[in-house]
Amino acid sequence: MLQRLLNILGWLGTALVFVAVAMRWLKPEWAQYAIWMAWGGLGGVLLYTAGQWREIAAMFTRRQARQGILASSSVLIVLGILIAVNYISSQQNRRFDLTANKQHSLSDQTVQLLRDLEEPVKFLAFDRPTGLDRFRTVLAEYQYHSDQVQVELIDPAARPLQAREYDVTQYSTIVLEYQNRRERVNSDLEPDLTNALIKVMTPTQKKVYFVQGHGEKSLTENDQSGYSTIANTLERDNYLVESIALAQNQEVPDDASVLIIAGPTADLFDSEIDLLRRYLNRGGHVLMLLDPPNLSGNGTTPGIESLLREWAIDTGSNVVVDSGTLGQLVGAGPDTPVAASYPSHIITERFNLLTAYPLAQSVEPMTGHPNGYFPQTIVETSGSSWAESNISELLENGEGVFNEDEGDRAGPVSIAVVVSADAPDAVAAEQAAQENQEDSSDEIADESQTPETRIAVFGDSDFIANGTLSIQGNSDLFMNSVSWLAQQENLISIRPRQAAERRLTMTAGQQSIMLFITLGVPLVLFSTAIYTWSRRR
Repeated sequence: MLQRLLNILGWLGTALVFVAVAMRWLKPEWAQYAIWMAWGGLGGVLLYTAGQWREIAAMFTRRQARQGILASSSVLIVLGILIAVNYISSQQNRRFDLTANKQHSLSDQTVQLLRDLEEPVKFLAFDRPTGLDRFRTVLAEYQYHSDQVQVELIDPAARPLQAREYDVTQYSTIVLEYQNRRERVNSDLEPDLTNALIKVMTPTQKKVYFVQGHGEKSLTENDQSGYSTIANTLERDNYLVESIALAQNQEVPDDASVLIIAGPTADLFDSEIDLLRRYLNRGGHVLMLLDPPNLSGNGTTPGIESLLREWAIDTGSNVVVDSGTLGQLVGAGPDTPVAASYPSHIITERFNLLTAYPLAQSVEPMTGHPNGYFPQTIVETSGSSWAESNISELLENGEGVFNEDEGDRAGPVSIAVVVSADAPDAVAAEQAAQENQEDSSDEIADESQTPETRIAVFGDSDFIANGTLSIQGNSDLFMNSVSWLAQQENLISIRPRQAAERRLTMTAGQQSIMLFITLGVPLVLFSTAIYTWSRRR
Protein backbone atom coordinates (compact mmCIF):
# COMPACT_ATOMS: atom_id res chain seq x y z
CA MET A 1 0.00 0.00 0.00
CA LEU A 2 2.82 2.42 0.94
CA GLN A 3 4.73 1.59 -2.22
CA ARG A 4 1.68 2.31 -4.35
CA LEU A 5 1.22 5.71 -2.63
CA LEU A 6 4.87 6.59 -3.23
CA ASN A 7 4.51 5.69 -6.92
CA ILE A 8 1.50 8.01 -7.18
CA LEU A 9 3.46 10.82 -5.46
CA GLY A 10 6.37 10.31 -7.86
CA TRP A 11 4.21 10.59 -10.97
CA LEU A 12 2.22 13.48 -9.50
CA GLY A 13 5.43 15.34 -8.55
CA THR A 14 6.85 14.92 -12.05
CA ALA A 15 3.62 16.21 -13.59
CA LEU A 16 3.61 19.24 -11.26
CA VAL A 17 7.18 20.13 -12.25
CA PHE A 18 6.33 19.99 -15.98
CA VAL A 19 3.18 22.05 -15.44
CA ALA A 20 5.17 24.65 -13.44
CA VAL A 21 7.74 25.01 -16.23
CA ALA A 22 5.02 25.37 -18.87
CA MET A 23 3.21 27.94 -16.72
CA ARG A 24 6.35 30.09 -16.43
CA TRP A 25 6.60 30.22 -20.23
CA LEU A 26 2.94 30.49 -21.18
CA LYS A 27 1.53 32.43 -18.21
CA PRO A 28 4.23 34.66 -16.72
CA GLU A 29 1.63 36.45 -14.60
CA TRP A 30 1.07 33.15 -12.72
CA ALA A 31 4.73 32.91 -11.73
CA GLN A 32 3.94 32.70 -8.00
CA TYR A 33 1.65 29.68 -8.49
CA ALA A 34 4.28 28.05 -10.73
CA ILE A 35 6.85 28.32 -7.92
CA TRP A 36 4.51 26.64 -5.44
CA MET A 37 3.76 23.86 -7.90
CA ALA A 38 7.46 23.35 -8.62
CA TRP A 39 8.27 23.01 -4.90
CA GLY A 40 5.37 20.62 -4.43
CA GLY A 41 6.45 18.51 -7.41
CA LEU A 42 10.01 18.41 -6.14
CA GLY A 43 8.82 17.22 -2.73
CA GLY A 44 6.81 14.41 -4.33
CA VAL A 45 9.80 13.26 -6.43
CA LEU A 46 12.08 13.30 -3.36
CA LEU A 47 9.58 11.20 -1.33
CA TYR A 48 9.36 8.68 -4.15
CA THR A 49 13.16 8.54 -4.38
CA ALA A 50 13.47 7.99 -0.61
CA GLY A 51 11.05 5.03 -0.82
CA GLN A 52 13.26 3.38 -3.45
CA TRP A 53 16.49 3.57 -1.44
CA ARG A 54 17.09 -0.21 -1.47
CA GLU A 55 16.83 -0.47 -5.26
CA ILE A 56 19.06 2.61 -5.67
CA ALA A 57 21.72 1.24 -3.32
CA ALA A 58 21.72 -2.11 -5.14
CA MET A 59 22.11 -0.36 -8.47
CA PHE A 60 25.30 1.38 -7.31
CA THR A 61 26.93 -1.95 -6.47
CA ARG A 62 27.00 -2.93 -10.13
CA ARG A 63 30.10 -2.34 -12.28
CA GLN A 64 28.26 -0.40 -14.96
CA ALA A 65 26.78 1.88 -12.31
CA ARG A 66 30.21 2.63 -10.89
CA GLN A 67 31.52 3.48 -14.37
CA GLY A 68 28.48 5.65 -14.96
CA ILE A 69 29.08 7.47 -11.68
CA LEU A 70 32.71 8.10 -12.64
CA ALA A 71 31.71 9.44 -16.07
CA SER A 72 28.97 11.61 -14.54
CA SER A 73 31.39 12.98 -11.96
CA SER A 74 33.87 13.88 -14.72
CA VAL A 75 31.15 15.69 -16.63
CA LEU A 76 30.08 17.58 -13.50
CA ILE A 77 33.68 18.58 -12.74
CA VAL A 78 34.17 19.93 -16.29
CA LEU A 79 30.85 21.81 -16.08
CA GLY A 80 31.91 23.23 -12.71
CA ILE A 81 35.21 24.46 -14.17
CA LEU A 82 33.40 26.08 -17.11
CA ILE A 83 30.91 27.76 -14.79
CA ALA A 84 33.71 29.03 -12.55
CA VAL A 85 35.68 30.39 -15.52
CA ASN A 86 32.59 32.17 -16.88
CA TYR A 87 31.80 33.63 -13.48
CA ILE A 88 35.36 34.93 -12.99
CA SER A 89 35.45 36.37 -16.50
CA SER A 90 32.15 38.17 -15.89
CA GLN A 91 33.52 39.70 -12.69
CA GLN A 92 36.97 40.50 -14.13
CA ASN A 93 36.35 41.73 -17.67
CA ARG A 94 39.52 42.04 -19.76
CA ARG A 95 39.84 42.73 -23.48
CA PHE A 96 42.83 42.35 -25.76
CA ASP A 97 43.17 44.24 -29.04
CA LEU A 98 45.80 42.62 -31.26
CA THR A 99 45.39 44.95 -34.26
CA ALA A 100 48.47 47.00 -35.17
CA ASN A 101 46.62 50.32 -34.91
CA LYS A 102 44.50 49.33 -31.86
CA GLN A 103 41.45 50.21 -33.95
CA HIS A 104 39.12 48.13 -31.76
CA SER A 105 40.19 49.88 -28.53
CA LEU A 106 39.48 53.38 -27.30
CA SER A 107 42.40 55.80 -27.29
CA ASP A 108 44.02 57.15 -24.14
CA GLN A 109 42.33 60.51 -24.67
CA THR A 110 38.86 58.97 -24.81
CA VAL A 111 39.48 56.80 -21.75
CA GLN A 112 40.79 59.79 -19.79
CA LEU A 113 37.79 61.92 -20.74
CA LEU A 114 35.41 59.17 -19.64
CA ARG A 115 37.18 58.80 -16.31
CA ASP A 116 36.96 62.57 -15.75
CA LEU A 117 33.17 62.56 -16.06
CA GLU A 118 31.66 64.07 -12.94
CA GLU A 119 28.06 63.59 -14.03
CA PRO A 120 26.29 61.10 -16.30
CA VAL A 121 26.55 61.61 -20.05
CA LYS A 122 23.89 60.19 -22.34
CA PHE A 123 24.58 58.70 -25.76
CA LEU A 124 21.26 58.56 -27.63
CA ALA A 125 21.62 56.69 -30.93
CA PHE A 126 18.86 57.21 -33.51
CA ASP A 127 18.73 54.73 -36.38
CA ARG A 128 16.74 51.96 -37.98
CA PRO A 129 16.53 48.71 -35.98
CA THR A 130 19.00 47.06 -38.37
CA GLY A 131 21.55 49.82 -37.79
CA LEU A 132 21.26 50.08 -34.01
CA ASP A 133 23.38 46.97 -33.49
CA ARG A 134 26.32 48.84 -34.98
CA PHE A 135 25.93 51.64 -32.43
CA ARG A 136 25.42 49.14 -29.61
CA THR A 137 28.83 47.61 -30.28
CA VAL A 138 30.66 50.95 -30.47
CA LEU A 139 29.00 52.56 -27.44
CA ALA A 140 29.56 49.44 -25.34
CA GLU A 141 33.26 50.38 -25.38
CA TYR A 142 32.41 53.76 -23.84
CA GLN A 143 30.25 52.10 -21.16
CA TYR A 144 33.04 49.66 -20.39
CA HIS A 145 35.34 52.49 -19.23
CA SER A 146 32.86 54.57 -17.22
CA ASP A 147 29.78 53.96 -15.11
CA GLN A 148 28.69 57.52 -15.95
CA VAL A 149 27.95 56.60 -19.58
CA GLN A 150 24.29 55.92 -20.33
CA VAL A 151 23.34 54.50 -23.74
CA GLU A 152 19.87 54.53 -25.29
CA LEU A 153 19.11 53.07 -28.73
CA ILE A 154 16.10 54.66 -30.39
CA ASP A 155 14.18 53.91 -33.57
CA PRO A 156 12.87 57.33 -34.75
CA ALA A 157 9.97 55.68 -36.59
CA ALA A 158 8.78 53.93 -33.43
CA ARG A 159 9.45 56.92 -31.12
CA PRO A 160 8.92 60.06 -33.23
CA LEU A 161 8.26 62.33 -30.22
CA GLN A 162 11.70 61.64 -28.76
CA ALA A 163 13.33 62.18 -32.15
CA ARG A 164 11.56 65.54 -32.40
CA GLU A 165 12.60 66.46 -28.85
CA TYR A 166 16.28 66.00 -29.75
CA ASP A 167 15.85 67.61 -33.18
CA VAL A 168 16.90 64.48 -35.04
CA THR A 169 16.09 64.73 -38.74
CA GLN A 170 18.10 61.83 -40.21
CA TYR A 171 19.11 58.30 -39.38
CA SER A 172 22.52 57.32 -37.98
CA THR A 173 22.57 60.25 -35.55
CA ILE A 174 24.03 60.18 -32.04
CA VAL A 175 23.08 62.89 -29.56
CA LEU A 176 25.37 63.44 -26.56
CA GLU A 177 23.74 65.08 -23.55
CA TYR A 178 25.80 66.33 -20.60
CA GLN A 179 24.78 68.89 -17.97
CA ASN A 180 21.84 70.08 -20.09
CA ARG A 181 24.13 70.59 -23.10
CA ARG A 182 23.75 68.64 -26.34
CA GLU A 183 26.01 67.81 -29.25
CA ARG A 184 25.09 65.85 -32.39
CA VAL A 185 27.27 63.69 -34.58
CA ASN A 186 26.39 61.60 -37.64
CA SER A 187 29.07 58.97 -37.24
CA ASP A 188 30.00 55.95 -35.14
CA LEU A 189 33.78 56.49 -35.46
CA GLU A 190 35.71 57.12 -32.27
CA PRO A 191 37.42 60.38 -33.44
CA ASP A 192 34.02 61.93 -34.20
CA LEU A 193 32.39 60.66 -31.01
CA THR A 194 35.28 61.78 -28.81
CA ASN A 195 35.39 65.22 -30.42
CA ALA A 196 31.67 65.57 -29.73
CA LEU A 197 32.32 64.48 -26.13
CA ILE A 198 35.03 67.16 -25.78
CA LYS A 199 32.67 69.82 -27.09
CA VAL A 200 29.80 68.88 -24.81
CA MET A 201 32.14 68.73 -21.79
CA THR A 202 33.93 72.03 -22.54
CA PRO A 203 31.39 74.47 -24.01
CA THR A 204 33.81 77.44 -23.78
CA GLN A 205 36.13 77.36 -26.76
CA LYS A 206 39.76 78.35 -26.42
CA LYS A 207 41.16 80.57 -29.18
CA VAL A 208 44.51 79.86 -30.87
CA TYR A 209 46.13 82.63 -32.94
CA PHE A 210 48.76 81.90 -35.60
CA VAL A 211 51.05 84.87 -36.26
CA GLN A 212 51.38 85.84 -39.94
CA GLY A 213 53.44 88.40 -41.84
CA HIS A 214 56.99 87.02 -41.56
CA GLY A 215 56.90 84.01 -43.90
CA GLU A 216 55.20 81.72 -41.37
CA LYS A 217 53.44 78.52 -42.36
CA SER A 218 50.01 78.98 -43.96
CA LEU A 219 46.88 77.58 -42.32
CA THR A 220 45.05 77.27 -45.65
CA GLU A 221 47.70 75.66 -47.87
CA ASN A 222 47.07 71.99 -48.67
CA ASP A 223 50.55 71.22 -50.00
CA GLN A 224 53.25 69.29 -48.14
CA SER A 225 54.50 72.35 -46.22
CA GLY A 226 51.08 73.76 -45.32
CA TYR A 227 49.29 73.66 -41.98
CA SER A 228 45.75 72.95 -43.14
CA THR A 229 45.63 69.48 -41.53
CA ILE A 230 46.84 70.60 -38.10
CA ALA A 231 44.41 73.54 -38.23
CA ASN A 232 41.55 71.05 -38.74
CA THR A 233 42.90 68.93 -35.89
CA LEU A 234 42.81 71.94 -33.55
CA GLU A 235 39.24 72.71 -34.55
CA ARG A 236 38.20 69.09 -33.90
CA ASP A 237 39.55 69.48 -30.36
CA ASN A 238 37.19 72.45 -29.89
CA TYR A 239 39.72 75.25 -30.47
CA LEU A 240 38.95 78.37 -32.48
CA VAL A 241 41.80 78.96 -34.95
CA GLU A 242 42.55 82.39 -36.43
CA SER A 243 45.46 84.24 -38.03
CA ILE A 244 46.81 87.51 -36.66
CA ALA A 245 49.25 90.17 -37.86
CA LEU A 246 50.93 91.56 -34.76
CA ALA A 247 52.04 94.71 -36.59
CA GLN A 248 48.37 95.68 -37.01
CA ASN A 249 47.55 95.34 -33.32
CA GLN A 250 48.47 97.39 -30.28
CA GLU A 251 48.27 94.34 -28.02
CA VAL A 252 47.69 90.61 -28.29
CA PRO A 253 43.90 90.09 -28.05
CA ASP A 254 42.60 89.31 -24.57
CA ASP A 255 40.83 86.19 -25.84
CA ALA A 256 44.10 84.60 -27.02
CA SER A 257 44.58 81.32 -25.17
CA VAL A 258 47.68 80.42 -27.20
CA LEU A 259 49.79 82.47 -29.62
CA ILE A 260 51.72 80.37 -32.16
CA ILE A 261 54.67 81.60 -34.25
CA ALA A 262 55.38 78.82 -36.77
CA GLY A 263 58.47 78.90 -38.99
CA PRO A 264 59.13 82.62 -39.54
CA THR A 265 61.67 83.26 -42.33
CA ALA A 266 62.19 86.85 -41.16
CA ASP A 267 62.53 88.38 -37.73
CA LEU A 268 59.72 90.22 -35.97
CA PHE A 269 59.80 94.03 -35.80
CA ASP A 270 60.97 95.64 -32.57
CA SER A 271 57.43 96.85 -31.87
CA GLU A 272 56.15 93.27 -32.24
CA ILE A 273 58.87 91.97 -29.90
CA ASP A 274 57.79 94.55 -27.32
CA LEU A 275 54.17 93.50 -27.82
CA LEU A 276 55.14 89.85 -27.24
CA ARG A 277 57.16 90.80 -24.16
CA ARG A 278 54.18 92.61 -22.63
CA TYR A 279 51.90 89.67 -23.47
CA LEU A 280 54.23 87.20 -21.74
CA ASN A 281 54.80 89.45 -18.74
CA ARG A 282 51.09 89.58 -18.01
CA GLY A 283 50.65 85.79 -18.26
CA GLY A 284 50.53 84.95 -21.96
CA HIS A 285 51.01 81.53 -23.54
CA VAL A 286 53.29 81.29 -26.59
CA LEU A 287 54.36 78.39 -28.79
CA MET A 288 57.33 79.00 -31.11
CA LEU A 289 58.36 76.65 -33.93
CA LEU A 290 61.72 77.87 -35.24
CA ASP A 291 63.89 76.55 -38.09
CA PRO A 292 67.67 76.67 -38.63
CA PRO A 293 68.95 79.62 -40.70
CA ASN A 294 69.86 78.87 -44.31
CA LEU A 295 73.15 79.51 -46.16
CA SER A 296 72.30 83.05 -47.29
CA GLY A 297 71.60 84.14 -43.74
CA ASN A 298 67.86 84.40 -44.28
CA GLY A 299 65.74 83.00 -41.52
CA THR A 300 67.82 84.49 -38.68
CA THR A 301 65.62 85.84 -35.92
CA PRO A 302 67.82 87.75 -33.43
CA GLY A 303 64.84 89.56 -31.93
CA ILE A 304 62.99 86.33 -31.14
CA GLU A 305 66.17 84.69 -29.85
CA SER A 306 66.86 87.63 -27.55
CA LEU A 307 63.31 87.48 -26.18
CA LEU A 308 63.64 83.75 -25.52
CA ARG A 309 66.91 84.27 -23.65
CA GLU A 310 65.01 86.53 -21.28
CA TRP A 311 63.08 83.37 -20.37
CA ALA A 312 66.21 81.17 -20.11
CA ILE A 313 65.77 79.45 -23.50
CA ASP A 314 68.69 79.32 -25.95
CA THR A 315 68.34 78.45 -29.65
CA GLY A 316 71.37 77.22 -31.59
CA SER A 317 72.45 78.13 -35.13
CA ASN A 318 72.95 74.51 -36.14
CA VAL A 319 71.28 71.50 -37.68
CA VAL A 320 70.71 68.31 -35.70
CA VAL A 321 71.99 65.20 -37.50
CA ASP A 322 71.10 61.64 -36.48
CA SER A 323 73.18 58.75 -37.81
CA GLY A 324 71.11 56.09 -36.02
CA THR A 325 68.65 53.64 -37.52
CA LEU A 326 65.46 55.05 -35.98
CA GLY A 327 64.96 57.36 -38.94
CA GLN A 328 64.65 54.37 -41.26
CA LEU A 329 61.47 53.35 -39.42
CA VAL A 330 59.75 56.51 -40.66
CA GLY A 331 61.58 56.67 -44.01
CA ALA A 332 63.80 59.58 -42.97
CA GLY A 333 67.46 60.38 -43.54
CA PRO A 334 70.15 61.63 -41.16
CA ASP A 335 68.92 65.24 -41.43
CA THR A 336 65.63 64.19 -39.78
CA PRO A 337 66.33 63.32 -36.15
CA VAL A 338 63.87 60.97 -34.48
CA ALA A 339 62.91 60.98 -30.80
CA ALA A 340 61.76 57.79 -29.09
CA SER A 341 62.00 58.70 -25.38
CA TYR A 342 61.12 61.94 -23.66
CA PRO A 343 62.11 63.66 -20.40
CA SER A 344 59.41 63.66 -17.76
CA HIS A 345 56.82 66.42 -18.11
CA ILE A 346 53.05 66.59 -18.11
CA ILE A 347 53.14 67.07 -21.92
CA THR A 348 55.02 63.81 -22.43
CA GLU A 349 53.40 61.79 -19.63
CA ARG A 350 52.70 58.24 -20.89
CA PHE A 351 53.84 59.41 -24.35
CA ASN A 352 55.62 56.52 -26.09
CA LEU A 353 55.39 57.31 -29.80
CA LEU A 354 58.10 58.18 -32.29
CA THR A 355 58.35 61.79 -33.46
CA ALA A 356 60.47 63.07 -36.36
CA TYR A 357 61.78 66.59 -37.03
CA PRO A 358 62.96 67.40 -40.59
CA LEU A 359 65.91 69.81 -40.53
CA ALA A 360 65.76 70.82 -36.86
CA GLN A 361 67.99 73.02 -34.72
CA SER A 362 68.86 72.66 -31.06
CA VAL A 363 66.81 74.39 -28.38
CA GLU A 364 68.33 74.18 -24.91
CA PRO A 365 67.48 75.38 -21.41
CA MET A 366 69.83 77.93 -19.84
CA THR A 367 71.02 77.38 -16.28
CA GLY A 368 71.60 79.95 -13.56
CA HIS A 369 69.30 82.53 -15.16
CA PRO A 370 69.12 85.80 -13.16
CA ASN A 371 65.29 85.79 -13.20
CA GLY A 372 65.22 82.35 -11.61
CA TYR A 373 63.36 80.60 -14.41
CA PHE A 374 63.66 76.82 -14.71
CA PRO A 375 63.13 75.73 -18.32
CA GLN A 376 62.83 72.02 -19.05
CA THR A 377 63.61 69.86 -22.08
CA ILE A 378 60.68 67.77 -23.32
CA VAL A 379 62.19 66.34 -26.54
CA GLU A 380 65.75 65.19 -27.12
CA THR A 381 67.28 63.12 -29.88
CA SER A 382 69.14 59.81 -29.58
CA GLY A 383 72.73 59.31 -28.46
CA SER A 384 73.79 58.77 -32.08
CA SER A 385 72.90 62.36 -33.01
CA TRP A 386 74.80 65.62 -32.77
CA ALA A 387 74.32 69.34 -33.44
CA GLU A 388 76.18 70.15 -36.68
CA SER A 389 77.44 73.73 -36.69
CA ASN A 390 78.80 73.62 -40.27
CA ILE A 391 75.48 73.96 -42.05
CA SER A 392 77.05 74.70 -45.46
CA GLU A 393 78.95 71.38 -45.45
CA LEU A 394 75.84 69.51 -44.44
CA LEU A 395 73.78 71.01 -47.27
CA GLU A 396 76.52 70.49 -49.86
CA ASN A 397 77.42 66.87 -49.02
CA GLY A 398 74.04 65.69 -47.78
CA GLU A 399 75.61 64.35 -44.61
CA GLY A 400 77.71 65.76 -41.82
CA VAL A 401 80.70 64.47 -39.88
CA PHE A 402 80.93 65.07 -36.16
CA ASN A 403 83.83 67.40 -35.37
CA GLU A 404 84.00 68.74 -31.84
CA ASP A 405 86.79 71.17 -32.78
CA GLU A 406 84.40 72.98 -35.14
CA GLY A 407 81.81 73.45 -32.43
CA ASP A 408 79.66 70.35 -32.97
CA ARG A 409 77.86 69.11 -29.84
CA ALA A 410 77.35 65.42 -29.22
CA GLY A 411 73.88 64.03 -28.55
CA PRO A 412 71.42 63.58 -27.09
CA VAL A 413 70.46 67.04 -28.32
CA SER A 414 67.57 69.03 -26.84
CA ILE A 415 65.21 70.27 -29.56
CA ALA A 416 62.15 71.32 -27.52
CA VAL A 417 62.00 73.28 -24.25
CA VAL A 418 59.16 74.57 -22.08
CA VAL A 419 59.13 77.05 -19.22
CA SER A 420 56.40 78.25 -16.88
CA ALA A 421 56.45 80.93 -14.18
CA ASP A 422 54.21 83.41 -12.44
CA ALA A 423 53.56 86.37 -14.72
CA PRO A 424 56.13 89.08 -13.86
CA ASP A 425 53.70 92.00 -14.16
CA ALA A 426 51.13 90.22 -11.98
CA VAL A 427 53.78 89.42 -9.36
CA ALA A 428 54.98 93.04 -9.35
CA ALA A 429 51.41 94.30 -8.99
CA GLU A 430 50.80 91.96 -6.07
CA GLN A 431 53.98 93.05 -4.34
CA ALA A 432 53.05 96.72 -4.80
CA ALA A 433 49.57 96.04 -3.42
CA GLN A 434 51.03 94.29 -0.39
CA GLU A 435 53.43 97.18 0.28
CA ASN A 436 50.61 99.73 0.07
CA GLN A 437 48.17 97.63 2.01
CA GLU A 438 47.27 99.06 5.41
CA ASP A 439 47.01 96.71 8.36
CA SER A 440 43.32 96.30 8.99
CA SER A 441 41.49 93.44 10.67
CA ASP A 442 38.38 93.82 8.52
CA GLU A 443 40.25 93.72 5.19
CA ILE A 444 39.95 90.52 3.19
CA ALA A 445 43.07 89.27 1.43
CA ASP A 446 42.88 88.60 -2.28
CA GLU A 447 43.22 84.83 -2.77
CA SER A 448 42.93 84.83 -6.57
CA GLN A 449 45.52 82.78 -8.38
CA THR A 450 48.43 84.62 -10.00
CA PRO A 451 48.40 84.35 -13.84
CA GLU A 452 51.04 81.97 -15.18
CA THR A 453 53.23 82.55 -18.20
CA ARG A 454 53.87 79.47 -20.32
CA ILE A 455 56.26 79.13 -23.26
CA ALA A 456 57.06 76.14 -25.48
CA VAL A 457 59.78 76.28 -28.15
CA PHE A 458 60.51 73.62 -30.80
CA GLY A 459 63.57 73.74 -33.06
CA ASP A 460 61.51 72.73 -36.10
CA SER A 461 58.30 73.89 -37.74
CA ASP A 462 57.96 71.13 -40.36
CA PHE A 463 57.12 68.29 -37.98
CA ILE A 464 53.44 69.30 -38.04
CA ALA A 465 53.26 70.20 -41.73
CA ASN A 466 50.85 68.26 -43.93
CA GLY A 467 53.63 66.08 -45.34
CA THR A 468 55.01 64.86 -42.00
CA LEU A 469 52.02 65.04 -39.66
CA SER A 470 51.21 61.38 -40.31
CA ILE A 471 54.40 60.24 -38.55
CA GLN A 472 53.26 58.40 -35.41
CA GLY A 473 53.38 60.93 -32.58
CA ASN A 474 53.94 64.30 -34.31
CA SER A 475 50.32 65.40 -34.12
CA ASP A 476 49.80 64.15 -30.55
CA LEU A 477 52.92 65.89 -29.21
CA PHE A 478 51.93 69.19 -30.79
CA MET A 479 48.35 68.93 -29.54
CA ASN A 480 49.56 68.01 -26.05
CA SER A 481 51.77 71.13 -26.09
CA VAL A 482 48.83 73.31 -27.11
CA SER A 483 46.64 71.74 -24.41
CA TRP A 484 49.31 72.47 -21.78
CA LEU A 485 49.70 76.05 -22.97
CA ALA A 486 45.92 76.54 -22.96
CA GLN A 487 45.80 75.06 -19.43
CA GLN A 488 43.62 72.17 -20.57
CA GLU A 489 45.69 69.39 -19.07
CA ASN A 490 42.77 66.96 -19.22
CA LEU A 491 43.20 66.82 -23.02
CA ILE A 492 46.86 65.75 -22.83
CA SER A 493 46.93 62.17 -24.09
CA ILE A 494 47.19 59.93 -27.15
CA ARG A 495 44.30 60.79 -29.43
CA PRO A 496 42.05 58.47 -31.46
CA ARG A 497 43.59 56.94 -34.56
CA GLN A 498 41.98 56.77 -37.94
CA ALA A 499 41.65 53.26 -39.37
CA ALA A 500 44.93 52.32 -40.98
CA GLU A 501 44.88 51.98 -44.75
CA ARG A 502 46.78 48.83 -45.68
CA ARG A 503 47.80 48.27 -49.27
CA LEU A 504 50.08 45.67 -50.79
CA THR A 505 52.19 47.29 -53.51
CA MET A 506 54.36 44.95 -55.58
CA THR A 507 56.80 45.34 -58.41
CA ALA A 508 56.45 43.39 -61.66
CA GLY A 509 58.98 40.82 -60.43
CA GLN A 510 57.15 40.34 -57.14
CA GLN A 511 53.89 39.91 -59.03
CA SER A 512 55.49 37.16 -61.16
CA ILE A 513 56.68 35.37 -58.01
CA MET A 514 53.21 35.58 -56.45
CA LEU A 515 51.67 34.25 -59.68
CA PHE A 516 54.02 31.27 -59.60
CA ILE A 517 53.28 30.59 -55.90
CA THR A 518 49.50 30.79 -56.30
CA LEU A 519 49.23 28.95 -59.64
CA GLY A 520 52.53 27.26 -60.42
CA VAL A 521 53.06 25.45 -57.10
CA PRO A 522 49.57 23.86 -57.02
CA LEU A 523 49.97 22.87 -60.67
CA VAL A 524 53.33 21.19 -59.96
CA LEU A 525 51.89 19.33 -56.97
CA PHE A 526 48.87 18.18 -59.01
CA SER A 527 51.11 16.98 -61.87
CA THR A 528 53.31 15.10 -59.40
CA ALA A 529 50.27 13.40 -57.92
CA ILE A 530 49.01 12.34 -61.40
CA TYR A 531 52.44 10.99 -62.30
CA THR A 532 52.72 9.00 -59.05
CA TRP A 533 49.21 7.58 -59.53
CA SER A 534 49.95 6.51 -63.11
CA ARG A 535 53.21 4.79 -62.11
CA ARG A 536 51.43 2.81 -59.39
CA ARG A 537 48.81 1.67 -61.89
